[in-house]
Amino acid sequence: MVQIDKLKIRFAEKSDAKYLIKWLSDPEILKWFPMCNKFEIEDSVRVWMSFMSYKAVLTSVYDGKVCGNALLYLNSLKKISHTALFAIIVDKEYRGLGIGSSFLKELFKLAKERFKLEMLHLEVYVGNPAIKLYERLGFEKYGVHKKFLKDLNGKYYDKVLMQKSL
Repeated sequence: MVQIDKLKIRFAEKSDAKYLIKWLSDPEILKWFPMCNKFEIEDSVRVWMSFMSYKAVLTSVYDGKVCGNALLYLNSLKKISHTALFAIIVDKEYRGLGIGSSFLKELFKLAKERFKLEMLHLEVYVGNPAIKLYERLGFEKYGVHKKFLKDLNGKYYDKVLMQKSL
């Protein structure tokens, strides 16, 4: 388990983008995201990091090393501004230590207190081990998009839709 005094969660900085690119370039991690090449990864990271201007992107640092990043995709449309999609990546070397749980709890706090969000939702592909974490933190499945993702080898993955009230 993680030593809480060694874990720091801060607002993301521009320099954190390089970690997202590194993580998403790892085939084991990229498998669980819809991008498939360098251009798509860089474009997605650009969009991800654009939410820094709203202070909606967090970075986790453990024992002085950047080990994760998470963001709230805030909605600008008033009728849906009470909810947000979020995304998270934890470096594979730091998984299973409780960092993801601590990190998400801080993201929930940010969502509720700063942005007055009432609900968070996520999209995760069947087989992703993070599903267990999301369920443990109170997310409930509300739908499935069959064959949503098709990898470069032609294999399909269903996308599970989950949500949590804050």
